[in-house]
Amino acid sequence: MTTAAETLARPARVGFASRAWRFVARHSLTVYALLAVAYLMLPIAIVILFSFNHPTGRFNYVWHKFTFDNWIHWNSVLGIQSALEKSLEIALLATFVATALGTLIALAIVRHRFVGRGATNVVVFLPMSTPEIVMGSSLLALFLNEQNTIQLGFWTIFIAHVMFIISFVVVTVKARLIGFDRHLEEAAMDLGANEWTTFQKVTLPLLAPAIIAAALLGFALSIDDFVITYLNAGPVQTFPIFVWGVARVAVPPQVNVVASAIFLVAIGLGLANVVWQYRAAKSTRGGT
Repeated sequence: MTTAAETLARPARVGFASRAWRFVARHSLTVYALLAVAYLMLPIAIVILFSFNHPTGRFNYVWHKFTFDNWIHWNSVLGIQSALEKSLEIALLATFVATALGTLIALAIVRHRFVGRGATNVVVFLPMSTPEIVMGSSLLALFLNEQNTIQLGFWTIFIAHVMFIISFVVVTVKARLIGFDRHLEEAAMDLGANEWTTFQKVTLPLLAPAIIAAALLGFALSIDDFVITYLNAGPVQTFPIFVWGVARVAVPPQVNVVASAIFLVAIGLGLANVVWQYRAAKSTRGGT
């Protein structure tokens, strides 16, 4: 026999379970998104946390004590500063060239009809769909020849990075161009603006968010790349190659410091781009 208290408590438990299930069902997508973000951010959070660690040995895997010395003396490890500088030089130059060329290619594909347009569309996607080991080895075979006229180094890395970054730029800018309102350009030309002025005053500002987003993506891909860079670097050492080399004998916390700094700068630039786009859209709505 059940007591009166148990009889009264049972519906309460069922009611709570029902409410909990409805809450989970109603917010399941939000919970899933938060779990996915946490899963992606956890390794980065660990890298940032251990950048403040003072390890007792050569490997920065076990927490010992908190310190700011790693950030103050981030370049105390031999070769880390020159590797970072080389990565930044290549990434900035490759991003600039790939963004300029990719934007022009996207404009040509969307705005013009020409022989080979369909083939160009397919070729643009090849670097995105090709495994990095295949692309890197193919470029290495291209650069190496019997006469050794091309020396592996800075410029071979630059060419390789432009080759695979440009696809992401084309796809990003092309998506913006497909939804572009051509009536804005026509209105500017009806008011007396020539083609160059229309492009400079109307088209380019409206494409700027997509171009900036493509440039940020290209920069992140370039500074992070290892496989293609390693195969075509020769004696040049970028930061990913430096990390790979030093990890075989030690993992100093300065590696975590540089990785954390790159991540924080990338996040800051991304947020700045989002804020700029929001303010630009807000001012546009306010002016209409």
